[in-house]
Amino acid sequence: MSFEEPYSGLKVIDLSQGIAGPYCAMLLAQWGADVIKIEPPEGDWARMLGPRYGDHTAFSVAGNIGKRALALDLKSAAGKTALEKIIAGADVFIEGFRPGVIDRLGLGYERVKTLSPGIIYVSISGYGQTGPLAHKPAMDPILQAYTGFMAANADGSGTPMRAQPIIVDMTTALYAYQAVAASLFAKRDDPTPRYLDISLMAAAANLQVVRFMSTMQEGAEPPPGSTPSGVYRTKDGFTHILILKERDWLSFCDALDLKDFKANKDYRDNRKRAADQDKINARIEPVLLSKSSAEWSELFTALGLMNTPVLDYMQFAAEPQAIATNLITNLPQPGYPAAPTMLNIPGHPPLKPGTDKATAPVLGRDTREILAGSGIQAEEIETLIKSGIAIAAD
Repeated sequence: MSFEEPYSGLKVIDLSQGIAGPYCAMLLAQWGADVIKIEPPEGDWARMLGPRYGDHTAFSVAGNIGKRALALDLKSAAGKTALEKIIAGADVFIEGFRPGVIDRLGLGYERVKTLSPGIIYVSISGYGQTGPLAHKPAMDPILQAYTGFMAANADGSGTPMRAQPIIVDMTTALYAYQAVAASLFAKRDDPTPRYLDISLMAAAANLQVVRFMSTMQEGAEPPPGSTPSGVYRTKDGFTHILILKERDWLSFCDALDLKDFKANKDYRDNRKRAADQDKINARIEPVLLSKSSAEWSELFTALGLMNTPVLDYMQFAAEPQAIATNLITNLPQPGYPAAPTMLNIPGHPPLKPGTDKATAPVLGRDTREILAGSGIQAEEIETLIKSGIAIAAD
């Protein structure tokens, strides 16, 4: 076992689509597991989301680098039989259908654990496997709305706002991954099969655990954690500042020449500043308009204050800090006219362009190899492909 590939030798069957399940499986692949992505003949619907380059979109690349890919019609008896042969000996099985669908396909937990004893079976769904909403369809923005995130993220007029990045899907993927990792560790001493019920709802709620706890305790939205804090207009854009400790407040007052605020001993207590948030903001907003974001950043940083200009993705990708930490990378992908700008995974060795680990497969890229490796004869493989039950990229 090596640090780079601690999951080498593990076999993962990924039947999920979209981003939550696929991203979880992708992380397992990056740490050495052999992840086999099973897609319907028309492909994972993530291949259709957003601008498309050949067989890929940003969704299908980000969630599938490092995997092998097989396209198979599971509604056919022959397709299901082929998949059961592939499942044999698997360590992890991931599915993302609404509750009940996988059972109707004949690939529920009870069936799969007979095919591969000791399986870690992961079901990822919108609301979980039980409860009155279990069968209701849901995606990231729906769960942002349902779990209070949009209400907590309301704009100045009180209109609930969604976060544009797919934070619920990504959070769900990370919770699923940590549950699988813990289960794999436990499997060393306890080889019994394990079922993991992971929902976008639970992930979205846990993402907000601190604010959720405070609101439930107080019976209302909690007061600001620090004041001043947030996004403020500058001469040429926006800056984000966060003033928490007394010494930070005093330095901030010096930077903005707020002598009376600095002399007010009550304002050295963050809770009392929070109570006067509107008054403080009314005073500092005109001052912050007097300099550029870069000028304020230079001044605040010299004083040791938490701050940053508000950047867009293009600006962030060009930031010396992002480049110096090897976060930004360019990885060639099938169908893309140029290597797309991507991100290295935190804690993981940088991806090497052109390698299998850094490449997302096109639909059916490894169909023949996977079927043959599962003991299916060449003649049968060709029959599956000619009948359209299996799709091969070549």
